[in-house]
This record gives sequence, C-alpha cells and structure tokens, in this order.
Amino acid sequence: MTWTHFPYFSIVAVLLWMVGAWFAWRDRRKQAVAVTMAGLTVFFAFIVLFWIALERPPLRTMGETRLWYSFFLPLSGLLVYGRWKYKWILTFSTILALVFICVNLLKPEIHSKTLMPALQSPWFAPHVIVYMFAYALLGASAVMALYLLFFKKQQPSKEEFGICDDLVNVGLAFMTIGMLFGALWAKEAWGHYWSWDPKETWAAITWFAYLVYVHYRRIPSHHGRMALWMLLVAFVLLQMCWWGINYLPSAQGTSVHTYSS
Repeated sequence: MTWTHFPYFSIVAVLLWMVGAWFAWRDRRKQAVAVTMAGLTVFFAFIVLFWIALERPPLRTMGETRLWYSFFLPLSGLLVYGRWKYKWILTFSTILALVFICVNLLKPEIHSKTLMPALQSPWFAPHVIVYMFAYALLGASAVMALYLLFFKKQQPSKEEFGICDDLVNVGLAFMTIGMLFGALWAKEAWGHYWSWDPKETWAAITWFAYLVYVHYRRIPSHHGRMALWMLLVAFVLLQMCWWGINYLPSAQGTSVHTYSS
C-alpha cells in the first residue's frame, strides 16, 4: 500500500460521506449513520494499510496529520448528528474533510519510512492521534459557532449553546491528554517535560484560549455571541499551533518540532 492508492480510497470514502449527508437531509437517520460509518471504515482501512506499509505510524508530516484530520472530521460530525440530529452537520463535516483531502491530493508530502530517534517513542502515536481527535471536535465547535453567528436567523437556543459547550469540553479534555502524552514523550526524548519551544508555546496559548471560553460560559452575565466569537478566535489559534507555526521565523531551525514541517 503506497500513497498512490490514496485517491481511490478517498474518493470512495467521500462519495459514501456525501450519500450519508444526503440521507441526513432526507431524515433517514439509520441510513445516514450506516453509510457514513462505511465511508469512515474505507478511509481508516487506508490509514491502517498505509501504516503497515510504512512500518511506522503515518503521523510524521503535515500530509500525514491531515490524513488523520480528514478521518476525524466526519467522525466528529457523525457524533454530533447522532447526539443532536442536526441535518446539516454531516454536509459541513464532509466538505471540511474534502478540503483537507484535496490539499493532500494536490500537495502530497514526502512519506519516507525513516523516523528520527526522537519519534521512535511509544508516546509519539498516542500524542498525535489524540491531538487530531481533539482538533476535529474543536473544529466541529467552530463550525457550530459559525452556523449560530451567520446562518441561524433566530436567537440560538440554550441547547445549541450546549452543543458548543459539550464539543469544547470533550475536545479540551482530549487536548489536555494529548499535552500530557507530549510531555511524557519530551521527557523520554529530550530529558525535560516542557521547554517553551515555539510549538509548545502556541499549544499552551491554544489550551488557555479554550479554557477561557469554558470559564467565560460559566459567568451568569456572559454574552452568547461574545462566547461564539471567542470560539472562532480560539480555533484560529489552534490553526496557528497546528501548521502556522511552521512559517514563523522563530521556529526555523530552532524548534524541536520542525520534523513535522
């Protein structure tokens, strides 16, 4: 299994996700869930086979992390749809996943089998996978915030704000676990848990941004729209932490995380 097989798996998966989204709009919930799950199975099958072929976790390059993000986005959309039955969420999650898949198709990364010693750690795969799942959940919360701010005509209900809160709470929990895994990995690889590397600094900024949102929502006099804008700002910071850091001069040649660029 090589990267040349990716288009075939991704096309089948996206088509299944699109059919699942269509079923959701038609109020055919069981079919929507089943077809979306089938698409996720096809996509995950490629990840597993690619993992076997590489003889390492496909988590080293930006293209490989985009691969996981493309998988977790429809998964998070399915979780939201299964819990709250929003018809549009599968369409949005499919479109977002398609964007990342297209980026990988148009700009594939180099996927060599070689891993530097720092990445040959049992904490490497859990750290990145948990982070990607957290990013997908927080991405779903950003999509929900965009919908409530710009597309919903009526005042958002308490339940709709609750969806954002639930997604952020779970996403932040997984992000925290990912940070702990990363600290254990850093201790094993470099001898210290935290070094305020540029990547680590932006990870801390992102973590605090979502923590501020969680606490702000608990203030009785908080403003709902302000909270939604805070979610969007936090998601921009998340993008900076994930891939924007690679373009900062401070990270060039000094960051221990530049292996992922």
